[in-house]
Amino acid sequence: MERFFYWVSLIIVGASASADILNNYVEQFNKDDNELYVQHIPNSKAEEFLRKNISLFECPDKDIEKTYYFRWWTFRKHIKKTPDGFVITEFLPKVPWSGKHNAIVCPAWHHFVEGRWLDDKTFIADYSRYWVANPENARKYSFWQAHANLEYYKVSRNIELLKKIYPALKEDFFAWEKEKFHADKNLFWQIDSRDGMELSISGRYAKNEWNAKGYRATINSYMYGNCVALAEIAKLLNNEADAKFFQKRASQIKEAINTKLWDNSARFYKVIPFELQKFSDVRELHGYTPWLFNIPPTEYSDAWKQLTDTKGFSAKWGLTTAEQRHPNFQILYARLSRGNCRWDGPVWPFATSITLEALANFINNYPECSWANKDVYYDVLKTYARSHVHTLENGKKVMWIDENQDPYSGVWVARKRMIDFKSKNYIKERGKDYNHSQFCNHIISGLIGVRPTMNGFEFKPLVPDDWQWFSLKNIKIADKKVDIIFDKTGLKYGKKGLQIFVDNNLVIFSESLQKANIKL
Repeated sequence: MERFFYWVSLIIVGASASADILNNYVEQFNKDDNELYVQHIPNSKAEEFLRKNISLFECPDKDIEKTYYFRWWTFRKHIKKTPDGFVITEFLPKVPWSGKHNAIVCPAWHHFVEGRWLDDKTFIADYSRYWVANPENARKYSFWQAHANLEYYKVSRNIELLKKIYPALKEDFFAWEKEKFHADKNLFWQIDSRDGMELSISGRYAKNEWNAKGYRATINSYMYGNCVALAEIAKLLNNEADAKFFQKRASQIKEAINTKLWDNSARFYKVIPFELQKFSDVRELHGYTPWLFNIPPTEYSDAWKQLTDTKGFSAKWGLTTAEQRHPNFQILYARLSRGNCRWDGPVWPFATSITLEALANFINNYPECSWANKDVYYDVLKTYARSHVHTLENGKKVMWIDENQDPYSGVWVARKRMIDFKSKNYIKERGKDYNHSQFCNHIISGLIGVRPTMNGFEFKPLVPDDWQWFSLKNIKIADKKVDIIFDKTGLKYGKKGLQIFVDNNLVIFSESLQKANIKL
């Protein structure tokens, strides 16, 4: 009994310290902010909302810790209450290409996997129903909707929602097949701008760069992910016929990706532009998308060597969207260049987020491969965290997330172009607090390694070996509260080793950092 009360007191004391960290960060973020656009939760209510809804995180790396809280602080800004329930926005100001309630489906998968960790599961449940009720807008950009809902279910366990939306999720997949599948090629196709990746190097083969069609690893991987998810949902709902159908369909899509979109000479997944009918001559960062769904065979793993190559995708401020060795790689600021949002060079947090998710899968699920490990993951994550910065006109540096970034200087490219040229479509600080990517989920499921399953979660940390301590508390999975505390020496939290609590009950204890499988 004494040990029980000791552990409970340890959690309470630690939670109080973490809450103080949260308060300090929010106070600073609010102070530095010019709150131009206010939705459901204003800055004045941010600390209260976050204290009730997010997992409290503490670690030795203050760049990563601060960015974690900053990204929750910005995510909160995008929760919008509407007559149709809550939605999550991409831009805070209204933009002309958005749909009802200023919602845009392009980053919706990121919204699902990030927002599922909020204690209040209502926000993502409403958001899920919103896209089901607006099917045409849900396919305006690539969106792997069934997969997003299954990832949300693993945390929320909202089976009633899945029951209601499953027919619509099936129809969504069949609509994608009708609209974007060529049976003679056995491949899905997409326009690069509808992938949210406009004006790419591969897109230059099109007569009209804004309508650059091609067979892409992105859309095909997304549809594979949808089929796998639909099969899992069908099993949950005891629909064996559907489960078998979608399992078979997933296998067919997987085979097509691995046989038709893999350029063996370049050792990379590539686009086949319609006008070319053969592989584009450039490696683009979205070629890592198949690993988001564990599609590639082991022998394709050497593609990851491009991630750390400074002629490939590695740069000072992040991962470039195209390999830097290509002659058409560029960072454009010129007035005459078409498009503020180009994918022919700049760092895009959207693409970085997909790559980090894929990289975590690769490290965890391809253990025999040595092309990337947790040190590589940490380096990419650390660079991503440090990129969240902007220098104001008075020289002060503040936390920031925007659209696309110069990989060599850290300047936010689209923002600078729009301010410099005051284009007719200029909207003041359009991309400020841009919600087009994720970060907090990388900390929870990637770095700390809380990887939800259908009946609990796997604990597979990717933290550096030199970390002496960390904690992640108040993680809500399946209506259970999970706390993870690690202290290598016992000097930080008062007890040496790894402790995992479920509803304040110690379920895992180890003197060293170990993987674990916890059923809930």
